[in-house]
Amino acid sequence: MCGIVGYIGRRDVAPLLLEGLQRLEYRGYDSAGIVITGKSGELRTVKAKGRVRELEARVPKRFAGTTGIAHTRWATHGAPSDHNAHPHLDGDSKVAIVHNGIIDNASELRAKLTADGVEFASETDTEVLAHLIARAQAETLEEKVREALRAVEGTYGLAVLHRDFADRIVVARNGSPVVLGIGEKEMFVASDVAALVAHTRQVVTLQDGEMATLKADDFRTYTTEGSLTTATPTTVEWEAESYDMGGHDTYMHKEISEQAEAVDRVLRGRIDDRFSTVHLGGLNLEPGEARRVRRIKILGCGTSYHAGQIGAGLIEELARIPADAEPASEFRYRNPVVDPDTLYVAVSQSGETYDVLAAVQELKRKGARVLGVVNVVGSAIAREADGGTYVHAGPEVCVVSTKCFTNTVVAFALLALHLGRIRDLSVADGKRIIEGLRRLPGQIDEILKTEPEIKQLARRYADAKSMLFIGRVRGYPVAREASLKLKEVSYIHAEAYPASELKHGPLALIDPSMPTVAIVPDDDLLEKNRAAMEEIKARSGRILAVAHQPQEKADDTIIVPKNENELDPILMGIPLQLFAYHTALALGRDIDKPRNLAKSVTVE
Repeated sequence: MCGIVGYIGRRDVAPLLLEGLQRLEYRGYDSAGIVITGKSGELRTVKAKGRVRELEARVPKRFAGTTGIAHTRWATHGAPSDHNAHPHLDGDSKVAIVHNGIIDNASELRAKLTADGVEFASETDTEVLAHLIARAQAETLEEKVREALRAVEGTYGLAVLHRDFADRIVVARNGSPVVLGIGEKEMFVASDVAALVAHTRQVVTLQDGEMATLKADDFRTYTTEGSLTTATPTTVEWEAESYDMGGHDTYMHKEISEQAEAVDRVLRGRIDDRFSTVHLGGLNLEPGEARRVRRIKILGCGTSYHAGQIGAGLIEELARIPADAEPASEFRYRNPVVDPDTLYVAVSQSGETYDVLAAVQELKRKGARVLGVVNVVGSAIAREADGGTYVHAGPEVCVVSTKCFTNTVVAFALLALHLGRIRDLSVADGKRIIEGLRRLPGQIDEILKTEPEIKQLARRYADAKSMLFIGRVRGYPVAREASLKLKEVSYIHAEAYPASELKHGPLALIDPSMPTVAIVPDDDLLEKNRAAMEEIKARSGRILAVAHQPQEKADDTIIVPKNENELDPILMGIPLQLFAYHTALALGRDIDKPRNLAKSVTVE
């Protein structure tokens, strides 16, 4: 959940590292630090609580060097502070380390080191590693790091400098991403390609249990046991400009506004009009195998979990396969029954979400078939899965997910259509769904044009201390995701319930001070949803409806274009992204970097 960036070459390193940290700040932003190797090999460090701009203000003008590593932190062990910020050094300032992940046995190791006379300068688990590397008896830096890693349990993505080995950076990965950037007589390392693409698009992604040594003119990769591995650079799909704001005030606004183009991209080249189906070649799932699937289980966290809930509904409706979604973080701890006739689908924007990745690895260990639905090409989940599909949303920098959520749901619609046409979905229904998918980009543009009206509504409701979101069947996951968006970015307490559950408890909360957002699609449950609004109005509750036609019982209605019933949830969530955005804007929130949150959750 933190950001790492490093460089070795000929250029002045400090500006490069600070630029990289700025691009990675969405991964963690409560403190930051930088360490460089000076001309005499000494390690020079600057750290600061707060954002990267606070660090930048502290870096001296005369801070020259051509090798360095840096870090932007999301706190796990120890509160945000200067002394808890990375990099961490040993007592003699020989070793400097930046680290993402969690060392599970840090307390035990700290106790042993303290008993041996080691004095700690921070509360972090990471500092344990710095001392272990410094005390290692091996002769090379690679062996010192390897020796230290043998003593630790947990996850890590790390980069290490050593005063006595000033010509290299040693890095390692276990459960937390590490990407090497290959330049011309210069090398980079980062936890995300966003920090690299301004300088190189040739990258190598380390796998779990893999290490690398970077020198200015070459690199090599090997396992933590010391065996050499083969690393073939790949080309990053996106240009550096894809990570810029592009004239928008925030990344969230930019990414909401990109959704029509993003949906067009996930559809492009996949529709097969001849057979009224879609091509998803990356699934690695033959028709006969697809017909033998008896159940589908979708695993994700947060927004990906909500996308999976909508996806499960689409699969049941179009393919008539029993399907459900579950938080990956719960699934892997409840000793689930792994059925050979069940197809598992892992969902993650980054493709590195730790709980999802761990669930995939557990399923693979038990012989299950796993598909991945991810956004980042070559990510860990994409590599671990038996097959899958990329959602092609493009880089998403804002901590809260918008366009990736939408594209993920569209990807599930494609998967559901693909499975349905293999099984029992008619040509006519396949054609109907395809026509609906093709209408989506234009309809998204229609919704985005209503932003001024949504902005006014957001200001009207921004004084609420709590909000209730309701929907039925297709509308309920939309309500859940909209509730999450509002609380993530505006800090207004919000919760979602099935509209049918109102009388079973939540109705007690209704009063004029707590507005309700009702998802009211024009489908066979329209009258049921209207009855729920009647119950709220009878208790003097305010209602904001998201619907296909004006709702008499609502105080305000956001009108959304009608698509096919199965695809309506894709559109009904988009105005509520704008609603959350403008509510947060009215309240003066830090929209791209909400408090306590980070983009890529690579720890438990």
